[in-house]
Amino acid sequence: MNGADAMIKCLEAEGVDTVFGYPGVAICPFYDSILDSEIRTILIRTEQNAAHAASGLARTTGKVGVCAVTSGPGATNLITGIATAFADSIPLVCITGQVNSELLGSDVFQEADITGAVESFVKYSYLVKDVNDIPRIFKEAFHVASTGRKGPVLIDVPIDIQNAQIAKFKYPEEVNMRTYKPTVKGHAVQIKKVIRELEKAKRPIICAGGGVLLSDAQEELRQFAEKYQIPVVSTMMGIGVMPTEHPMYFGMVGNNGKPYANRAMNESDLLIMVGARVADRAVSQPDLITENKILVHIDVDPAEIGKNAGPNIPLVGDVKHIFHDFSKQEFSCQHRAWIATLNGYRDSMKRLRSPNANYVDPEAFIRMLSLKMKDDAVYVADVGQNQIWSCNYHIVKNGRFLTSGGMGTMGYSIPAAMGVKVGSPQKQVVAVCGDGSFQMSMMELATMCQHNIPVKIIVLKNNYLGMVREYQHYTYSDRYSVVDLSGSPDLEKLSAAYGIPFLRLENMDGAEEALDAFLKDDVSMLMECLIDPMDLVK
Repeated sequence: MNGADAMIKCLEAEGVDTVFGYPGVAICPFYDSILDSEIRTILIRTEQNAAHAASGLARTTGKVGVCAVTSGPGATNLITGIATAFADSIPLVCITGQVNSELLGSDVFQEADITGAVESFVKYSYLVKDVNDIPRIFKEAFHVASTGRKGPVLIDVPIDIQNAQIAKFKYPEEVNMRTYKPTVKGHAVQIKKVIRELEKAKRPIICAGGGVLLSDAQEELRQFAEKYQIPVVSTMMGIGVMPTEHPMYFGMVGNNGKPYANRAMNESDLLIMVGARVADRAVSQPDLITENKILVHIDVDPAEIGKNAGPNIPLVGDVKHIFHDFSKQEFSCQHRAWIATLNGYRDSMKRLRSPNANYVDPEAFIRMLSLKMKDDAVYVADVGQNQIWSCNYHIVKNGRFLTSGGMGTMGYSIPAAMGVKVGSPQKQVVAVCGDGSFQMSMMELATMCQHNIPVKIIVLKNNYLGMVREYQHYTYSDRYSVVDLSGSPDLEKLSAAYGIPFLRLENMDGAEEALDAFLKDDVSMLMECLIDPMDLVK
């Protein structure tokens, strides 16, 4: 058995069934060995999207996503996908081929110091120097990626190591890393402190972040909120922790969130931040959320607690474990007056839009789409105006809402949606993007066709990089610079080139019929919706 064979055996031992990637000489031994396994390989059309596709699979299945690319430009192209996963704490194992060990540092063809390049946005990285270390390294990599605060791990394997003979293959049964011991169980004293504050609070609120979903703790949080009548808001990454129309859910917070959600958080006397980083997009002024209130911050990563706002009660641990411990505590509280106040805010503070009837109204369209999607469907939003409209108007039922929150990576939605569909083929998957972000990933239509991955794609087309245009509208008094998307392809002809059915919607007339046709069958489709170029998210 050579090193490449050992790498495949490691993936099989971890239950990996799919690898997204792009081959090259330096990773060819790996891709030759994978032919003798049952692992499915999917040829992505650009390496960045291999990580995005692995991310989509990981986020909806709970597995570690895996991608494999070659050295040099293959590895450097992967970097944006790795950084995107790191920002949102998505568990990936990213395998890169590398030039011969003896040539490292000599600037040979397609050599790049990828472990050095990704140092600031991976949980850990390995440069394999001994073929006999492969089983240990892979076991550690999957463990590190999937425990504690999840995230990407990179394994760089020189081609001579892939071709070298391994003395004896034995996959470790357990991991024992002296420097990596993540805390899972919350401290009992801190848990009791939280309960005591809940008993005293008149206006408590839970702000749920993406960590709740990563911990698969949605049900525990919902039951807790329902039992003790504690209102819930979410960050962008926390959308979906509760159904959008749940009576205890009051929307997304942040600069582009619901005004009544922000007001609820500001007026609370007890704020419980759960699995959220307290980053600027959700909390633009951290001092405000510590003013006149008790702040509890629950996170599996101790480095996040107190980084942006100092909590009164820090609580380190896995969210699922902590809410399980909360459920064992005996206490009572009721907040009818507070909930009535928040319901009043929700009714009186809704933003009113004045849509242009000559175009598709993003609010009405996304709401209509949401209601017609299946109960457990997955909605993948891209980045830009389309993302904010999606966050504010998509109605999550019992499905999932995915987007790139921390990094805000344009082009994320289509490859991520492909990963979702590969990992959960029974689910309905819809990717929503703008015409700018679509053109960053439209090459993946070929991947969808080649590998029969039926993803629905909606392009909200306004012929601008809309979010930047809107910023220039407010900040530079309509001096628009490098945001005009003139020269974009005819999407109907592009769809025909790939053999994908196409629909165009110019305004809201006939929107219901168009969406019924769009969602009817489990096949790939592309729908173009014409949006007023001057429409705003605010």
